[in-house]
Amino acid sequence: MNNKKFKKIIGWLHLWLGIPAGLTIFIVALTGSLLTFRDELEPILFKGDHIVEISSEKRLSVDSLLNSAQALYPKVKPGRLVLPEKANESVEVRLGKKKNLQVVFINPYNGKILYHGSYGGRFFPTVIALHRVLLLGEAGKIITGISCAICLFLVISGIIIWWPANKKAISQRFKIKWNASGKRLTWDLHAVSGFYLSFFLLVVTLTGLVWSYDWVENALFKIADGKARKEVEVENLNKGEGIKPGIYQRMVMQMNTAYAGSGTVTLYFPAKEGQAVTLQKERSANMMVVSDAAYFDSNSGILLKKIPFEQLSIGSKIRKLNLPIHSGSILGWPTKLLALIVALFTVSLPITGFLIWWRTGKKKKKVKPESKLVKAA
Repeated sequence: MNNKKFKKIIGWLHLWLGIPAGLTIFIVALTGSLLTFRDELEPILFKGDHIVEISSEKRLSVDSLLNSAQALYPKVKPGRLVLPEKANESVEVRLGKKKNLQVVFINPYNGKILYHGSYGGRFFPTVIALHRVLLLGEAGKIITGISCAICLFLVISGIIIWWPANKKAISQRFKIKWNASGKRLTWDLHAVSGFYLSFFLLVVTLTGLVWSYDWVENALFKIADGKARKEVEVENLNKGEGIKPGIYQRMVMQMNTAYAGSGTVTLYFPAKEGQAVTLQKERSANMMVVSDAAYFDSNSGILLKKIPFEQLSIGSKIRKLNLPIHSGSILGWPTKLLALIVALFTVSLPITGFLIWWRTGKKKKKVKPESKLVKAA
């Protein structure tokens, strides 16, 4: 098979796989651009829920804050509690499971409930659900997973199509000819911008596939660690023992002693009986934001195990950084801004791709009456 025929086949696949996946890619890229600066936008858009006045009064204990949230939903088990690094931000408590997940925002100084209600009904969680599953549950996860795999092929095939046939055409492939005809400009916007985005899109799609398919995640661990992922499960020391009062505040104090410095601390409550409570604390390391973990007996609050980020296997480190890499938060503002630009340009690719297909199809349908008569004769 010669090079010309190969590129023709790749072009055909690029077109007919891109058309059905285009709408999903458009939605995922658009919602991804909204989520890039979620941490910065949410306190601004929903200031009443997130921002509190710093008080000279001592902050309420973690146990007291959890009890306030639990009182609103007494029949629902808590899932996580987030203690933000910033002193002027509210404490977030999530209770329940995915389908019936509730969230409570509490002023840590006076215990005032700033908001409580469905977590999934809020703006950014809705955007996340649209980004991940198109608001269609398991069916949406299948669609986005397939579209993510197609996007990976489109990136690779796009590079092949873009690759110039000879040295003379190289200079034309690196720049957009803004004064060209509409057809040429559309092609340049699609092909040239697509080429510059290709490396970043490869990273975004590969990290997206880790969430979409278990076999991709398993392959990541086997390549990095030489073995499948092993979940960390830490059990309590004394099963059946009653929970001691003030236990969660003591856990947080021990966590801050084990891992010095400021940072957001998140408590993950066990879903199974007899399992330990997991605490994670974020910190900056080599310009990246990483998290250290510790496990505490859910009855007595005794520290059972510490796992700093540095002690994780290579596969576990990569998996933990998967979201920061995917979202662009890995190195803070610079990579977030880059992720936003990539997402917005990606939004344009299905549009320009559709216009190229539509104009090509329209041109093929145009047949002069004279040519028809000649052919008939």
